[in-house]
Amino acid sequence: MKVGFSIFSTAAFNPESVRFFATKAEELGYESLWMPEHVAFPTAFSSRYPYSEDGTYPGDMDLDCPEPLSVLNYAAALTKRVKLGTVIIILPLHHPLKLGKQLATLDVLSGGRVILGVGSGWLKEEFDALGIDWKTRGSRTDEIIQALRAIWRDNPASYHGKHFNFGPLTSFPKPVNGNIPIFVGGHSPANAKRAARLGDGLMPATSPENAAHAYAMMKEECQRIGRNPAEIEFNCSADKACWFGGYDKLAESARRLRDIGVTRITAPSTMFGLEWNIDAITRAMERVANDVIAKIN
Repeated sequence: MKVGFSIFSTAAFNPESVRFFATKAEELGYESLWMPEHVAFPTAFSSRYPYSEDGTYPGDMDLDCPEPLSVLNYAAALTKRVKLGTVIIILPLHHPLKLGKQLATLDVLSGGRVILGVGSGWLKEEFDALGIDWKTRGSRTDEIIQALRAIWRDNPASYHGKHFNFGPLTSFPKPVNGNIPIFVGGHSPANAKRAARLGDGLMPATSPENAAHAYAMMKEECQRIGRNPAEIEFNCSADKACWFGGYDKLAESARRLRDIGVTRITAPSTMFGLEWNIDAITRAMERVANDVIAKIN
């Protein structure tokens, strides 16, 4: 069981906090750091958040929500081992040529440590603000995944789809290992099937019961298309009891998730506390390292 956490779900975003989380995570043996993405939050919206029971967004929309790849580039320069992931990039908000170049550059600078977690988005008003058709987000997500693979793999690279059409052209650098793992976020049937058809991993951020159901749907789709489901890594968010100061519950959450096949557990940095207190956060991170990372496998 690999253990990582999503940074900057707290109020403290500055160079010192990035340096602290990145270097402390590497020192203590955390496997990965993850960054979320939102371009902007409308001051009012009616979109339903898919990961809460009542559909309301649990976060503070006035907190910093930095651009994820910029933060991960900075973290890459501070570390040598810890993996650098997105949880998640809202894929249909991006053009594959530009995103592919950004990710390949980060992968080279980090020595091949990038994991791309993707989703198709839940906030319609964010799409509206950017002038991107909400109704095509699923098909755009599929096309971007395929186009990224071509950009990273081929020289010259081409892609011809409904939404994106380019090539032949050259795009360098290429990722260190010729590819970057793509994990599909979400627990809907569409996302489970997308992970089976196009992904290297499935990443539901939901309850263990819903995650297990998503994993079963992914395996069923693999069987239908003739793919080995063992090729697809099962990554899952920690139980919600861990999200806000509940780092003492992470070991129990990790055991529950391991029992349903999860191989990596991620949790927001809020599990270390809601206030920016370096001493308290250090103690919490050390406890997770000693009680979970050192013992869960």
